Amino acid sequence: MTTESDARDELIDLAADFYDQFADGKIPEMTLPTRTKSNIEYDEESGVWTYGDRTSTRSANSVRGARKLLKAAYTIEFLADQLDDERSSTLRELYYLSESWDNDEAQFKSQDESNDLVEDLEIVTGVTREDFHMRPEESGAKVMGPLRLREQTNRGDREIHCQLDVGQGGYQIPNNPDTIEFLDNDADFVLCVETGGMRDRLVENGFDEAHNALVVHLGGQPARATRRLTKRFRDELDLPVVVFTDGDPWSYRIYGSVAYGSIKSAHLSKYLATPEARFIGIQPKDIVEYDLPSDPLADSDINALESELEDPRFQTDYWEEQIELQLDIGKKSEQQSLASRGLDFVTDTYLPERLNEMGVL
Repeated sequence: MTTESDARDELIDLAADFYDQFADGKIPEMTLPTRTKSNIEYDEESGVWTYGDRTSTRSANSVRGARKLLKAAYTIEFLADQLDDERSSTLRELYYLSESWDNDEAQFKSQDESNDLVEDLEIVTGVTREDFHMRPEESGAKVMGPLRLREQTNRGDREIHCQLDVGQGGYQIPNNPDTIEFLDNDADFVLCVETGGMRDRLVENGFDEAHNALVVHLGGQPARATRRLTKRFRDELDLPVVVFTDGDPWSYRIYGSVAYGSIKSAHLSKYLATPEARFIGIQPKDIVEYDLPSDPLADSDINALESELEDPRFQTDYWEEQIELQLDIGKKSEQQSLASRGLDFVTDTYLPERLNEMGVL
């Protein structure tokens, strides 16, 4: 794990590089991978998205480039001071804090601009924003299951059992899951669930206890902390990971971000992605076999499905069959549609049958 000192050193080294370029009579510049879809490559060996060989240069030889480097320098100073003071801040706070900087040109015009710069610093330094003590806004993702852990907090370490020591809401995932130490567990697998309603149904029905499952609420498109913790469950506890989402193209992409990484965070795919993760539903064939309540596909859904047929993450016999079937039936369905067969159907029948088919149970 990167220490605060290591993170600070990487930032200072980057600032020192700017200074050395000045001292050598060169125009300062910063080179990083081009962050566009055309420069994203699917690594067949590791099964994750990574950046390709194309690079772009932020150079002070233009007014626009000089502004970017100026903002980078101010941000580096802020982050280094923050680490020295053992403080943390949110991405949103960084955007507003810039308004107090003494140079108007260094101030951010939007939060997207400050977010992108923090990602640039991650790529160039090889240090994650979590190690810079930068936090996103609260994701609210939680875990429920037979796991005891030790978490580092500002008030000292504390041990928590993610069933016995938490309420129905579960254990809230911290911004930096690498501060968690796994002590012991009785889990047999990890079930990542897209929606809060379905997560609550599983917990109310005691699915985590009945099947020794770690139920992870993704909360829609999962936050980095959620994906990082899921990867640690797989790598360090050797637990199978399955992803349970709605049956639509956008939910398939949620599965893809857990399993293979996302284009936006391709520089962290090996840190965040769990290529062993498997998809458990809702499948298009479930819509047909269980005659689930459904909605017609919108034009945007159809376009997304057709795009996924060209997406390396979904170019398998299984996905091609499912996507073609969905395009043929023209329907999509939500997780909660399983309730049409009773509130216990998902925990007593659907998930156990699917998990048995997959060899997880």
